Amino acid sequence: MRLPIFVITCALLLGSAAAQDQSMNDMPDMPGMHHEADTDNGTDHAITAMQSHHMDMGPHMRMTDLRAPQPGDQERAAEIAGEARRIAEKYQDYHVALKDGYKIFLPNVPQKMYHFTNNWYAAEAAFHFNPEKPTSLLYEKHGDDYKLIGVMYTAPKRASGDELNKRIPLSVAQWHAHVNLCLPPKDQRDELGGPHPRFGLAGSIADEQQCKDAGGRWFPQVFGWMVHVYPFEQNAADIWSVERQHAGMMGHDHTD
Repeated sequence: MRLPIFVITCALLLGSAAAQDQSMNDMPDMPGMHHEADTDNGTDHAITAMQSHHMDMGPHMRMTDLRAPQPGDQERAAEIAGEARRIAEKYQDYHVALKDGYKIFLPNVPQKMYHFTNNWYAAEAAFHFNPEKPTSLLYEKHGDDYKLIGVMYTAPKRASGDELNKRIPLSVAQWHAHVNLCLPPKDQRDELGGPHPRFGLAGSIADEQQCKDAGGRWFPQVFGWMVHVYPFEQNAADIWSVERQHAGMMGHDHTD
């Protein structure tokens, strides 16, 4: 079942710690503020404006480029995936996740993929990377039960490509960030659920001036960087699948 765009937008803005950067310096920009996207100073610009090696993510998602493989990258990524798998095995029973401080975000809203988020781990992730403490656990709901399918790690939005690469090699994984968000004025919120929305993460407005002209509120980037890991998959392409995490955000199956 596809989530309404309004719900997705609210999920991002109303405090999904699954995606939220807990550092005060990395809170969503307030209306009227604007910051340039972080890039490396060298010729290898890992972070590009709106492109992905795998697929066109559109104007509201920024991806890191895949870098050229470096010695040790595959081994380091495999080690991280192994840690993620070990943690995922622990939390296959979602009751254990709840006991350990993970909370379900929007539990009463039908979703393709539910984020169970640990706020303490989200705060820690703003300062350092620990593969044993994913910010969120990713579940699919089956009846009254939840099936764990993956984990999500986060990083500050100020993080450069080199800093993200130190966390997880950019030759293997692609981090994503939600950008160019225009929220509608109160009297136009119903438009978010329409077939051709101007506002929100699926809206046609992706420019600050257009947002201002439409009376909306502009957010250059919402929260920090995120990456999904599907550790129970058998090959690296599926473990670090960009298509699957994009499909999960948009509320439909990645095989669509």
